[in-house]
Amino acid sequence: MTKRSSGSNPHTLSGVTVSAPAKINPVLRILDRRQDGYHNLWSIMQTVALEDELQIRLAPHGRDIQLRCDTEQLAGDRSNLVYRAAVAVLEKAQQTVGLDIQLSKRIPMGAGLGGGSSDAAATILGLNQLLQLGWSGGQMAEVGQPLGSDVPFFLFAPSAVVTGRGEIVKPIRISDSRWVVLVNSGFGVETKWAYQELAKTRGSARSLSQSHAYLDRQTDVNWTQLAESAENDFETPVFARHDSLRRIKQVLLAQGAELALLSGSGATVFGLFQDQAAANQAQGQIAYEKELKVYVVPTCSGPLTVR
Repeated sequence: MTKRSSGSNPHTLSGVTVSAPAKINPVLRILDRRQDGYHNLWSIMQTVALEDELQIRLAPHGRDIQLRCDTEQLAGDRSNLVYRAAVAVLEKAQQTVGLDIQLSKRIPMGAGLGGGSSDAAATILGLNQLLQLGWSGGQMAEVGQPLGSDVPFFLFAPSAVVTGRGEIVKPIRISDSRWVVLVNSGFGVETKWAYQELAKTRGSARSLSQSHAYLDRQTDVNWTQLAESAENDFETPVFARHDSLRRIKQVLLAQGAELALLSGSGATVFGLFQDQAAANQAQGQIAYEKELKVYVVPTCSGPLTVR
């Protein structure tokens, strides 16, 4: 939805709507520790059609950012990544305008699905069009990277190899599509804790395997290749603490998932299926547990779009 403004406002648009998809990690390797205290990672990421929605409108008589969320768990202040992303865009663009932003949440929070980072990326993308900034994907990613390591990926979605702290994004094409069963546990796993536990449970970081090194050189891959190379370094420490997540993975595999894996540092486990019927059947084997949130969605085939 794109609305035209009237009157003396220098911006020809008055509002935009952006969908912010979740992501999964078919591969997530945590490599060596960097001098800045962060870890290098090597990951393949893919967006899926579980989406938040952002409506961003100019407030012609205001100079503040007004952010409203449809969940009480999120504040509409500087603690919110959407708010911080809007501030970062206005500062870089050296503009002072009033903004009215409505965030509708569907992606579970603290779930390893990148919801907050996707919301931030959607904010940057939406404001780039609303304010007619003309920034490239690289310029938008520079604004987003300080906000979160996953933010740059969403600006190059739907599929990419992500390295460094997350700031190095190489888009790739995954040549076929899949249906995804997302099983969210209802509790969160703190990323900092997951890194600390990972450091305790392994002696040293492993280098990339031959299969991952091969994928790193490709620009076009398929889900069969990814299923054969699927891995998440966080599974060992997270499953040791939360055996219920291990059991969810086992159920998805028993239901015929090509791959089942923890997404990010958790606490969502996803399974990939070749068709919707198989995904729906797997959902039916899990959804009876009331504390679980189960979604069946397709993989995305295009970038984030502004309408």
